[in-house]
Amino acid sequence: MKAAPVIESLRQYPDMQVMLIHTGQHYDHHMSTLFFDELGMPKPDVDLQVGSGSHGEQTGQIMMKIEPLMKVERPDVVIVFGDVNSTIAAALCAAKLGIQVAHVEAGLRSFDRTMPEELNRILTDNLSDLLFTTEPGARKNILREGIAEEKIHFVGNVMVDTLMKHRAKASTLNVSRKHGMEPGTFGLLTLHRPSNVDDERTLSEILGAIDEISKQLTIIFPCHPRTRQRLGHGAYAHLMNAEKNGRDRRRLVLLDPLGYLEFLSLMADARLIMTDSGGIQEETTVLGVPCLTLRHNTERPVTVEQGTNVLVGNSRDRIVAAAEKVLSGTSPHARVPDLWDGKAAERIAKILHAHLSSK
Repeated sequence: MKAAPVIESLRQYPDMQVMLIHTGQHYDHHMSTLFFDELGMPKPDVDLQVGSGSHGEQTGQIMMKIEPLMKVERPDVVIVFGDVNSTIAAALCAAKLGIQVAHVEAGLRSFDRTMPEELNRILTDNLSDLLFTTEPGARKNILREGIAEEKIHFVGNVMVDTLMKHRAKASTLNVSRKHGMEPGTFGLLTLHRPSNVDDERTLSEILGAIDEISKQLTIIFPCHPRTRQRLGHGAYAHLMNAEKNGRDRRRLVLLDPLGYLEFLSLMADARLIMTDSGGIQEETTVLGVPCLTLRHNTERPVTVEQGTNVLVGNSRDRIVAAAEKVLSGTSPHARVPDLWDGKAAERIAKILHAHLSSK
């Protein structure tokens, strides 16, 4: 979702050649292959097919497979996105080979080093030659770490580029109605972070809140493969079976992972979204949909300062109280942050082209 608009913009320059490397870190069909089809992206030039594994194993496998490729291709710059293991693995290999690194979505910080993503962000930024930021606060974070200011470029948010390009198409899918819901009458839940789903007590708190909220509002739950493994058929069976209440409606609709367009359709139509995802905090801000983030911190503070996002942690009582506040008609006043205008990828491509042309 982040790479698609950047690739499209770079290919507007005839003198630039772009190679797309898919590490295979996200290996589920619904979470990987389907995105290429829906976003109209060309198939990857190379698929490393790394798959799942521990952080060390996955990062190491990516490095072992991508380094020989970089040695053969010798690109002028390696562009990395976000904060996943693929990001730091590719950046580290490129830097050690003397290849310049450009980091899209640089400077985001949660200030929680127990999050693997936070370590990936910090290390990638320190390895990068060009840092493309999504919000003004990211610049302050980068400068605080002693990185040269001339490397920083405030360009906006490529996730917003993708959302704006595909929003109209997504709206024609009417996914909520296909599941028996009218727009504005349901909540949407995503849950995947290890800190939330791997700890039984924390997961129980969150699902206890969902159980309570679902008495007032049907919850649609596209279930991440990691989370589905944790749910099983034990203590949460009554919730997972989408039981009915006195009004004979489904309280929870459990779905397999959705493609980007289907999920965007649901987000736009939801009354309330509950998530532990980073990107969804940004997308709900643009869509104007109330978002409860099931975390104690966020690396995207602009979504709280200017958007629809509220940090509620992972305790049952706080989640329920925040949801009831939204359902009573009290939602955060929101505005779309600066440069979240659908043109971030154009700015990135222009800067990259000028940078490489000057070499």
